[in-house]
Amino acid sequence: MGRATAVEFARQGANVTIADVNAAAGREALAHIKRVGGRGLLVIGDLARASVCQRVVRRTVEQFGGLDVLFNNVGIQPADSYCTLEDTSEQLWDRILGVNLKSYFLMAKFALPELRKRGGGVVINNASVQGLQSQKGVPAYAASKGGVLSLTRQLAIEYAAEKIRCVAICPGTIDTEMVRASAAREPDGLEAALERFGKQHPIGRIGTGQDIANVVTFLASERASFITGEYVCVDGGYMALGAWAR
Repeated sequence: MGRATAVEFARQGANVTIADVNAAAGREALAHIKRVGGRGLLVIGDLARASVCQRVVRRTVEQFGGLDVLFNNVGIQPADSYCTLEDTSEQLWDRILGVNLKSYFLMAKFALPELRKRGGGVVINNASVQGLQSQKGVPAYAASKGGVLSLTRQLAIEYAAEKIRCVAICPGTIDTEMVRASAAREPDGLEAALERFGKQHPIGRIGTGQDIANVVTFLASERASFITGEYVCVDGGYMALGAWAR
């Protein structure tokens, strides 16, 4: 999702900073940006740490002269996090909330003053359909995504008068490395599981990174200038079912 969105922003003429704990993934995304003729900057680090988030913003401003859009996209759901609340260790809880929610707070904290200098801007938070409904075995992940949606609403109210919008997206099942790792653990195997995941969506397939990129770049644009404090489900109709299919 992050790679596709970074490339789409670049394709549309934006300068793009990528922040990633995975250096190889970051370099791959940067190469994609250069292939479409864009300008990119890569910052490596753990975004659950304030010093890293501050460095991302500082280097962006130094490199490109300002900041207009923040897309908070990092998220983890480790294999050992699929368990009950009682079986969730404090360390695991803290790590998931640190990456999935605290990093959004930190990135916004340091980005907002730079958006203000530009006379406004947009913060887009990647939440999840699991922030709206949930399932067994994901207490920390569900809590983090619910927190993202509440934070989005609060920031939208706090900063609307300064022409800073804050919106969220709630993806359904998207073809990512994390989803593929989960599918590979299914009894029917990777490809069969991916197909089965897709069929759970009314539209009949899982989503792609480009599906996410199309919505995020729209929300960042002036075409979405009257949208703030809301979330957009990019979920192939999953939430229209009214409840999880299984």
